[in-house]
Amino acid sequence: MRREEQSDLGTNKEVGYRKAISKDKEALYVLAKSLATSFYVNEVDFSYIFNLLIEDKNVDLIIAEKDQKLIGYVFVLHHPAFYANGIISWVEELFVLEKYRGKSIGKSLMEEAEKLSKERGSKLIALATRRADKFYKSIGYSESATYFKKDFT
Repeated sequence: MRREEQSDLGTNKEVGYRKAISKDKEALYVLAKSLATSFYVNEVDFSYIFNLLIEDKNVDLIIAEKDQKLIGYVFVLHHPAFYANGIISWVEELFVLEKYRGKSIGKSLMEEAEKLSKERGSKLIALATRRADKFYKSIGYSESATYFKKDFT
């Protein structure tokens, strides 16, 4: 059922988890647009960024799918940091379609992100959120810092 380049990362009942591939672009665009609240995600820029990310060895873009439809994803960046004395992993985006929330899909996506981060030798995994703090606390994350940003648009 799955092509070899779609190597399975794990399963959660009928939900499969794997790294994103080129053919996922259109479906992932729909999910990314649903996640964004502060920015407008346009298709041209999304396509450019998607192509960069699936080729970037410092990125893990993991999708959750059910019945061959994308229902969620997590996008993780890995980079060195002086303060950690090594590689850190940063969850840039996590999204699960509303109708699939509360079914451990977000938790499973984060578990896959953590597993891949550990395999890379990451010292920690972190993220910023303003809407999902209860979810992250429920899966073992703790608050560490305040998030600041400056838009250049």
